Amino acid sequence: MTIKSSSVPSASIENIYRLEGRVPLAKAIPFGLQHVLAMFVSNLAPITIVAAAAQPALSQVQIGMLLQNAMFIAGIATMLQLYPVWKVGSGLPIVMGVSFTFVTILCSIAANYGYPTMLGAVLVGGIMEGTLGLFGRALLKYIKPIVSASVVTGIGLSLFTVGIRSFGGGYAEDFGSVTNLSIGAFTLAVCLVWSALAKGYLKQLSVLAGLISGYVLSIFLGKVDLSAIMSGGIISLPHLLMFTPQFRIGAILSVCVIFLVSAAETIGDTSAMVSGGLNRQITQDEVSGSLAVDGYASAISSLFSCPPVTSFSQNVGLITMTKVVNRFTIMTGAAAMILAGLIPPIGNFFASLPQAVLGGCTIMMFGQILLSGMQMIASCGFNQRNVTIASLSLALGVGLTAASEQDIWHVFPKIVQDVFSGNVVAIVFVVSMILSYVLPQNMEVKHPQ
Repeated sequence: MTIKSSSVPSASIENIYRLEGRVPLAKAIPFGLQHVLAMFVSNLAPITIVAAAAQPALSQVQIGMLLQNAMFIAGIATMLQLYPVWKVGSGLPIVMGVSFTFVTILCSIAANYGYPTMLGAVLVGGIMEGTLGLFGRALLKYIKPIVSASVVTGIGLSLFTVGIRSFGGGYAEDFGSVTNLSIGAFTLAVCLVWSALAKGYLKQLSVLAGLISGYVLSIFLGKVDLSAIMSGGIISLPHLLMFTPQFRIGAILSVCVIFLVSAAETIGDTSAMVSGGLNRQITQDEVSGSLAVDGYASAISSLFSCPPVTSFSQNVGLITMTKVVNRFTIMTGAAAMILAGLIPPIGNFFASLPQAVLGGCTIMMFGQILLSGMQMIASCGFNQRNVTIASLSLALGVGLTAASEQDIWHVFPKIVQDVFSGNVVAIVFVVSMILSYVLPQNMEVKHPQ
């Protein structure tokens, strides 16, 4: 008797383009690592910036522990997004990491009141956002589709300078050097050539190919310190309550305002991912679960002495570009982040990725986010009302945050400057929200018959 095996394996590579379904592990891991590499340096950079501003200053040993904690928390938060616990989590392929949105205000608090006071504000603000997402669903209905579309477009526009900064070498002293520009250009060229010539599912690994090629070139050019990879031992558990949170009402109120801005950014990121990766509109439950993780994971992050975590636009751009949305596949990346938080050499290896390599890969991804936002605006319709909301909010958001025009904010209180002066997304969100309720529903010009 002949037993016929199934012609359709339970784990199929085609499942990478579907939310559900298993993908062969050997095929899933490269796609998962691609997501980790795309966000790894940006996940760690906010901590080093805030730690450098803190008074009294943190030691290098303490900063190293914080970086390890950040990788562990990012992996746990991503797992929660992928596989919700109760209503906490969206069930979507959203990659979480330490947020840049809070850097300005957290630096100010850490410098003036100390690092523990900053952590206390993050703890309260995180609980506030998580509770708003979980139990304040009625409030989320007031965010109109054109507002989310404008925010996504604003996110794309705001990230262009981030990509160029990385392309030139980040905040290193040799920013814009021939070496950094060469590495960035080579990495970008590899991404483009791979995307053009690769066949089948391999075509979607263009970013990973660029990252690996750029990293190898960086080693030969002396831009990678390989000796640092084995520092810190082999295994080390995350460090809970390195600092005891302290609470100051002014700091808490300031951070809570930024959490509302971060919530708008998360809604925009999640909407862009669903629109660009799944070709549908986001559901209310998905928004609610996503914000719940955003807030509660940030509160947990503060207990590990780290800044807030949020959805990463880099990974939204990667999903929009590759259409790889499979949860199991992204989960392998989350597992890699957790391992990086437990095994210092893994984290040190990822952290050694030069900024120029990252910039060469992310420029095109950030453009994809902008296009997703434009597609969302188009789906809302180009009537006079939507055009007014999108155009005015984006014009003010980009114009008022341009580095050359920063002095325009000098007449405002410092808390207003901290929230808005360098934050495109905050201005786009506030202006588009106000206009969505102030402007009349019908603004079309009626032509005489």
